[in-house]
Amino acid sequence: MFSKLIIRIIFALTGWTYNNQLPPDIKKCVMIAAPHTSNWDFFYTRAAFVIMDIPVKFTIKRSYMRFPYGPLIRYLGGIGIDRRPKKEGEERPSMVQVMADLFHEHDELILLVTAEGTRSMTKHWKTGFYHIAAQANVPIALGYLDYKKKEAGVNTVIYPSGDMKQDMREIMNFYKNITPHTPE
Repeated sequence: MFSKLIIRIIFALTGWTYNNQLPPDIKKCVMIAAPHTSNWDFFYTRAAFVIMDIPVKFTIKRSYMRFPYGPLIRYLGGIGIDRRPKKEGEERPSMVQVMADLFHEHDELILLVTAEGTRSMTKHWKTGFYHIAAQANVPIALGYLDYKKKEAGVNTVIYPSGDMKQDMREIMNFYKNITPHTPE
């Protein structure tokens, strides 16, 4: 409560606004965080989701969940994941599989994923977020930070249709007008 008030004040003082178009009945989804070009993105994204009452989670290697960082990472929404095989001789599960399985383990889960997989310039997004949503049978929400407008938000929700090329065109079409922190 107190932290939300402080965040609202910081947003107001810095000129940032927010726009939440996430339907309230969606309790599980993959939330794209894009564009991701700066370390400031985490601060503004996390702050915006606190203001909008969207309880986003993100994944991190389980070894980072130990003391002294673990309590802070959990507070910020971190979920530790371990890709080691459950039994000796089994194959190591893919990151997509481990993350899709999280949706079966939680009644409510809004999982934040950076589509680019890096803060560096990239011409192609990774498609893991799409495969996670498809395997978990959950929608994809388009979260964004528009530094030109100073707006953080969630806009469109897309349900994977099975036609990844068409779905990706729709997703990329939305993001083409969003200005990142570092456009180059």
